[in-house]
Amino acid sequence: MQKNILLVIRALRPSIFIPQRCCHLQKIEELSDLDMQTYINEALRQEKPKSLIEPGGATELDEIAPYLKPTFNLAAYANKSHTLQQFLKMGVDLYKIEKRKGLGQFFLELDFEKHCKDHLMFLNDIGVSPDVFGAFITKNPLIFKESIQDLQTRVNYLEYKNFKKEAIVRIVEKNPFWLMFSTPRIDRRLGFFQKNFELTGNEVRKLATKQPRLITYNTMHVQKSIFSVKEEMGFSQDEMKRLTLKKPRIMMMNHDELLNRFEYIQKKMKLSHERILQTPELLETRQFILKQRHEFLKSLKRDQYDPKLPLYVPLEALVKSSNEEFVTVIAKSCMEEYEKFLKTL
Repeated sequence: MQKNILLVIRALRPSIFIPQRCCHLQKIEELSDLDMQTYINEALRQEKPKSLIEPGGATELDEIAPYLKPTFNLAAYANKSHTLQQFLKMGVDLYKIEKRKGLGQFFLELDFEKHCKDHLMFLNDIGVSPDVFGAFITKNPLIFKESIQDLQTRVNYLEYKNFKKEAIVRIVEKNPFWLMFSTPRIDRRLGFFQKNFELTGNEVRKLATKQPRLITYNTMHVQKSIFSVKEEMGFSQDEMKRLTLKKPRIMMMNHDELLNRFEYIQKKMKLSHERILQTPELLETRQFILKQRHEFLKSLKRDQYDPKLPLYVPLEALVKSSNEEFVTVIAKSCMEEYEKFLKTL
């Protein structure tokens, strides 16, 4: 289905101007991030570009307008809207779109041929699979407000910074909002992580490719995470760097939850910084799971996490195994005993 849509788009689209690569980025003052809904409201308040609504031109909204209600139910207009029909074929979740204030009307104003097909062809041309178009648009329908020239410039910037094609595709697919950031803003973000984590160029590219959402995440939140990891948890600069490169999602976690998990791991499980760095998945595991499993092993006198001693329990297996695997393989017990134990907690 997606391939058929792509063929139609390719046949109809005009040639796309490809600007020259950007080689110099002006340094301007960093701005704090807006939350998602505030960002949407601000974007929708901006004057519509000429490419979106042509002067004097009718849109699909004109035909549907008499039936519109203050709260949109996009699926109800699918039979009347060719654009919505195309989005449904691609797997766009209209319910998630309409839940975000202001996007329902924006979506109904789009004309698929005029406002969408070039953007979809652009995504496909840089390597994004049509199979993920639905998920991409669901997460970032405002992509259709951006000019193709700006989008291409942002991809050119990544090429200029020596990101491989596969890395660029992963970045765009895993973080659809990346392309909404201007090249100076992305440049500042990459510089922020390089400076604060003391990364090499290759390490910056590795981090951005592994967890693209982190680069565009709220910088104030990341700064608080840096403080929490270094000052509250006591990790050194090098240890924080290793932790972030292994599990960058940790820098986006809730600070209180992260600190509580760390304190349980250090004080109750008696694990050192080095052991945590060897298995950073511990910090990503919900505390109640850690507690249930550790306390159960402790009741069996099997809470032994030192590989040099007998009855060693691998920490990775502790957090990654299913309940049944944990109980039977690691704890050497049975589910009935485990369930009885949980009732005592």
